[in-house]
Amino acid sequence: MAEWNAFYRNEDEEEEQEEGEQSGGDYKITGRDSLVFLVDASKEMFIKGEDGQPSNFDMTMQVVRSVYTSKIISSYRDLVALVFYGTEQSKNPRNSFKHVYVYHDLDEPGAKRVQDVEALRGEKGAQLAAETMGSGETSLGDALWCCANLYSDIKLRLSHKRLMIFTCRDEPHGGDSVKDRQARTKSSDLKETGVIIDLMHLMKPGGFDVSPFFRDIISPPEDESELGLQLEPCDKLEDLQKRVRAKEQKKRTIARLNLCLGEGVNIAVGMYATAVAARKPGSIRLYRETNEPVRSKTRTFHTQTGSLLLPSEIKKAQVYGKKQIVMEKDEVDFMKRFEDPGLFLIGFKPMERLKRHHHIRPAVFLYPEEGEVKGSACLFSALMTKCNERNVFALCRCVSRRNYPPRFVALVPQKEEVDEGRVQITPPGFNIIHLPYADDLRTLDPPQSPVASQIQVNKMKEIVSKLRFKYRNDAFENPVIQQHYRNLEALALDMIAPEDTEDLIMPKVDQIDHRLGPLIQEFKDLVYPANYNPESKSAAKRKAADTGGGGEKKPKVDIPEDELKAHMQNGTLGKLTVPVLKEACKKFGIRTTGTKKQELIDAIVAQLGP
Repeated sequence: MAEWNAFYRNEDEEEEQEEGEQSGGDYKITGRDSLVFLVDASKEMFIKGEDGQPSNFDMTMQVVRSVYTSKIISSYRDLVALVFYGTEQSKNPRNSFKHVYVYHDLDEPGAKRVQDVEALRGEKGAQLAAETMGSGETSLGDALWCCANLYSDIKLRLSHKRLMIFTCRDEPHGGDSVKDRQARTKSSDLKETGVIIDLMHLMKPGGFDVSPFFRDIISPPEDESELGLQLEPCDKLEDLQKRVRAKEQKKRTIARLNLCLGEGVNIAVGMYATAVAARKPGSIRLYRETNEPVRSKTRTFHTQTGSLLLPSEIKKAQVYGKKQIVMEKDEVDFMKRFEDPGLFLIGFKPMERLKRHHHIRPAVFLYPEEGEVKGSACLFSALMTKCNERNVFALCRCVSRRNYPPRFVALVPQKEEVDEGRVQITPPGFNIIHLPYADDLRTLDPPQSPVASQIQVNKMKEIVSKLRFKYRNDAFENPVIQQHYRNLEALALDMIAPEDTEDLIMPKVDQIDHRLGPLIQEFKDLVYPANYNPESKSAAKRKAADTGGGGEKKPKVDIPEDELKAHMQNGTLGKLTVPVLKEACKKFGIRTTGTKKQELIDAIVAQLGP
């Protein structure tokens, strides 16, 4: 019975399959991410910026809406809440806290919530917020206490809990030491329960000083890669969105492994996917009466008796030498297992030995896991620094998961890069480049083409230099996927029409023509003959003559003996067509028993070969 339950687990009682579950070896991450937006609703937040800039409250609502929509697309199972503090009205569970307004409970984001946040944007949104909540006294301690109750009311397993405070006041209590002490105490209680508190401070006249109060409220960075406290406030929507995105996105490992540098020297590392191809989400089957998702279950039955098969009764077989070899599942797993998951250092190579064509699949990122093995971060940093100084990469044997075949990989060091706002652009670590085996490499026989002259090459170099620009992969979005989500958004939010999607991958013809000027025509004059128009349609095929029956016969295909022998020596007879091979057999008196291409090639090789 234990074996039966192990195979058909989660059948009798529905157990949630969490969205963020990933496994690497025996390590698993389960649970949902949660995020609470704690927004200041004081009068200072509604003051518009200079030159018609949006207010801090309006910028915050745009960021909240952006996070809501991104959560719906990427991880709709995560929980999000929106809470206002410093309000005149109070709305929270059991109305235990004054001047705290829970606009959205901690729950999954949906279309209705996006519409609610959208209604709070702009002048009409500010008016709606004033009528609904108003602005009153402030007690950040009560607001943090209310957020703690929101977390305690959730019965689901939460893997990551984060709280973001949006405010433009560095002293929310106006110097009230009692309220300040209460807020510090409550923030400490939240940190002990695993809640990470972040500050998204906004611009105000006179600047924002985080030292007096908020430095004790927020949480320290989780690790060296985590964005720490930013001293400069955000005065632009783009800066605020970038800062929220850097905090909100949880980094999940593909696998956690040990990097073995030698006998008894191991570093705990995690593998991360820095870029993943965006695809349309898969279709979900719905029950037509209740419109609820349908969960499919698979059963294996005996073909003769119709009885349900246990996993121990299912075998695997392989035909070898006209004999069927039956194997148990454990035997198949044992044959697939080469060694335990891990990275094993083989040696170091100069960076010049790593060629561009060795990149056969998307690279992954390697970063130390200090929580697994103490001292991993220090040793990992020393290894990366020395590899950078000596311009070498580490050659390793990699087994990323159990029953995975080993691959040889190159660990290429990467330095940290930050922008002006101290937001990390490039993290420090190693890029894992999967190296090809001999079977992955193949030689191509390119078709023979006319060789360009040096004048033509120089002219094309001028054209290329004029069209150069700094490439950024985030500057080009997939228009098909963007339009797909625009349509879904319009359908969910009851919009009249979806937003227009700009196709960023289409060439900007006017800008290209302006940059090149006369170079295009000069290049055409050098490459094409006089009076040649490459854009004109090809001449129509000549029709058969009206008199004399059918059209002209095709000319016979003839091939010289020297050329035929050259093809034989190079092994390229397969490139010749069947009519050419037949004509060669007739010309040289080669007898053949068939008319297929391979039979003709075998006959020619047998007759004319050495």
